[in-house]
Amino acid sequence: MPGRHLQTLYPSLFRQRLPPPLQRERLELPDGDFLDLDWTAATQGARILILHGLEGSIESHYAGGLLSQLSAAGYNAGLLYFRGRSGTPNRLPRSYHSGDTGDLDFVVRYLHEQFPQQPLAVIGFSLGGNVLLKWLGESDTRAGIQQAIAISVPFDLDAAARQLDRGISRIYRNHLLDRMRAAVRRKAAFHPPPWPLERLDELRSFRAFDDAITAPLHGFSDVDDYYARASSRQFLKSIRVPTVILQSADDPFLPVSALPQAGELGPDVILELSPHGGHVGFIAGNHPFSPRYWLEQRILELLGDSVGSASASV
Repeated sequence: MPGRHLQTLYPSLFRQRLPPPLQRERLELPDGDFLDLDWTAATQGARILILHGLEGSIESHYAGGLLSQLSAAGYNAGLLYFRGRSGTPNRLPRSYHSGDTGDLDFVVRYLHEQFPQQPLAVIGFSLGGNVLLKWLGESDTRAGIQQAIAISVPFDLDAAARQLDRGISRIYRNHLLDRMRAAVRRKAAFHPPPWPLERLDELRSFRAFDDAITAPLHGFSDVDDYYARASSRQFLKSIRVPTVILQSADDPFLPVSALPQAGELGPDVILELSPHGGHVGFIAGNHPFSPRYWLEQRILELLGDSVGSASASV
């Protein structure tokens, strides 16, 4: 499928959302908030934790298909919803953001306590990939996972925000900002936002929204402070967990200049850079009505090499 935008838009518009049967689990957090996870049927296989992207959920085009593939392969696969993304507003004024690694750390520690004998891998898409890489590279993080896979990562948040202000990429910006503004309005009934609700439509770029909403809600002085501290690119050198980044050079969410160079990667990090694939696209096959979602195939290959099959994981 030619072109960065077809690769990005086709699965979002046309892929069927067919997740396997899922069981909801709610975790109470130390700060009084909660996190929800959706798990496939329990098996004896390794546990695979999936982190969605900005405004993502089980409705994201990649979520149901990957959960189905992982379940069929014998893994215990779970989708972690960032705060407020499971269909129920979270309790606190704060929400989630691109550099929020505390909740991921809490969940990983919980899974180790509950299932100490099961290998664990984490897969992050887009914003979730940025969270995953930042968490892995933080100096006080001892991951304790066997494999990390990050997909279509916005390594440099400022560069990504500016890229989404250009050309056709503005359609993704507008779509996501519409959803983000709607989320603020829903939550305003419980927690007034730090920006006047009647002026919410003035926030027409990611930089404007993050400066007015994301930064003050999450303890950053402004948008530049948020982007500087939350971008994952600066943490890649410190990663000491086997990590594969699946990235396309034509991602419409990120300029090529923001891609990390070989010298920025830690010794355990592999960047698999495809010339094409768009943003969380990577569609293969010979016919537009019978697409093959290459990402799922590659993820299963990587997991088989690291955490093994279900029968090999016990």
